[in-house]
Amino acid sequence: MNIYSSRHYYSFLYSNKKINIQSITANKKPPLFFQFVLFFFYVHHRHVQLTPTRPKNPTSLSPLFILPMLFLPTLTVKKKKMEGKTIPLSFLFTFSTIFLSLFALSVTSSSLQYQKLVLHTLPETQLQSLNWDAQDLSAQLLSGDGSEPDPDTTLSGSDPDPNNVLSVQLHHVDLASPASFNATPHALFKLRLKRDAVRAKAISILAAANATVGRRAGRGHAGGRDFSSSVISGLAQGSGEYFTRIGIGTPSKYAYMVLDTGSDVVWIQCSPCKKCYTQTDPVFDPSKSSSFVGVSCGSPLCRQLDTVGCSRKKCLYQVSYGDGSFTVGDFSTETLTFRGTHVNNIALGCGHDNEGLFVGAAGLLGLGRGRLSFPTQAGRRFGRKFSYCLVDRSASSRPSYLVFGESAVSRTAVFTPLVTNPKLDTFYYVELAGISVGGTRVPSIRPSLFKLNAAGDGGVIVDSGTSVTRLTRPAYIALRDAFRVGARDLKRAPDFSLFDTCFDLSGKTEVKVPTVALHFRGADVSLPASNYLIPVDSDGTFCFAFAGTMSGLSIIGNIQQQGFRVVFDLAGSRLGFAPRGCA
Repeated sequence: MNIYSSRHYYSFLYSNKKINIQSITANKKPPLFFQFVLFFFYVHHRHVQLTPTRPKNPTSLSPLFILPMLFLPTLTVKKKKMEGKTIPLSFLFTFSTIFLSLFALSVTSSSLQYQKLVLHTLPETQLQSLNWDAQDLSAQLLSGDGSEPDPDTTLSGSDPDPNNVLSVQLHHVDLASPASFNATPHALFKLRLKRDAVRAKAISILAAANATVGRRAGRGHAGGRDFSSSVISGLAQGSGEYFTRIGIGTPSKYAYMVLDTGSDVVWIQCSPCKKCYTQTDPVFDPSKSSSFVGVSCGSPLCRQLDTVGCSRKKCLYQVSYGDGSFTVGDFSTETLTFRGTHVNNIALGCGHDNEGLFVGAAGLLGLGRGRLSFPTQAGRRFGRKFSYCLVDRSASSRPSYLVFGESAVSRTAVFTPLVTNPKLDTFYYVELAGISVGGTRVPSIRPSLFKLNAAGDGGVIVDSGTSVTRLTRPAYIALRDAFRVGARDLKRAPDFSLFDTCFDLSGKTEVKVPTVALHFRGADVSLPASNYLIPVDSDGTFCFAFAGTMSGLSIIGNIQQQGFRVVFDLAGSRLGFAPRGCA
């Protein structure tokens, strides 16, 4: 049957121009050359539309080119006699097309930029005693560079000296978590991802609620000196959250506190407990601290709380998190100690009823942008600048530092402006303009996918407490597909948890993977390979460490931040990234 025996219509879309071709009646058909042009336009358009990274070489074609050509002999029936033999022109055309397509694909692959990834499996959990007493502080709280803790100094609320440095040694939550005991690295990693999913969901709910009601909801928010604190990655202990060890009260009682750029209120568990979760260190007893002062109901400090109550003229606070966890207690001021340096009059919650997913640590050091966060309260003492560097997840003991003051600003950092969300002042919003894979911008990842609108919805935040970066679904799919194209030579593995792009790299010591770079407004950040292809078990399975979200809010997590010194310059309203900043 002649396919052109009746009227047929063919519609092709190329460069946003629609070309309608009406075939001629029976026994007439478009010339072979014209068919070739139409198929080239069609396949080239499909290549641009479906292939995540536009090839740099204009002659390169997608594998999609090959499949339509295999069916071309059924569309072209004209033959030509050559040397007494009948050879279909379509056969020659198809053969040539396949050959040229394969050649073009090899050119495309070679045009991508790659970097080496040295492979490491999940490390074994190494537990150690964490019950440090004040008496052996000088012996155990080393600064990470071999120096002893700073001698006792005190920072008052009006102290303008820009030269002093404060620090404490930092550890990871799983050192203080009962879940670490007798747990395999695989089990701890799955637990980490479970916590991470809960946190990401809670942040998204919080952001959405504020976009709706126009105020903070779902979570309570409740000239200077430099001070710093070393940080240790926790993947060796099975988690992606980061913690610090801080002295509380007078005399100082050291305990773990979560570092969280997505929270504002500083709080700790206090006795007497109505209900307290298990923590590594003894619960703080405010009656034994000479510097503990309760806040009265009528004070301006009490009125800064989002959720406030009064009991016997004492100000009460409540912090509720999106995962259902909460802490309730007395709002107070207290002295915090960083490696021997005291910071006076820090407003904090003294929690007597603390329920939910809190594990191990005694409380939380809120590093958000809100009025009651630690950087805001102590800002005048360190010039409203701080930075941290989160060490590689696979490092088991090497510390890095949380630094406050002028020394927190790295000279090698590239900066992007901070964006203000008038509906939610806690998070650090930035502008993400695009993402590159293999040195080429992914064309469908546009700034509009990350725009923070007037209602406070959408946008991109940098968060220390979220492990895996979440991107809006369209952006993630485009990024994932681009990476798959560049990594097509790697053996695929089944999906793992929230990761849908995994590889079986067992038996290998290193591989080459396409580069990935985040393009913020004014700052291009090229990620090390270990920041986006990570081990998920001890058998050589590695997964692409990004995930999609149906929420409008995208989150840059700490896996992608590792190895960078992330600088929060609140005075300059900017956020910076300094590569290799943990040295």
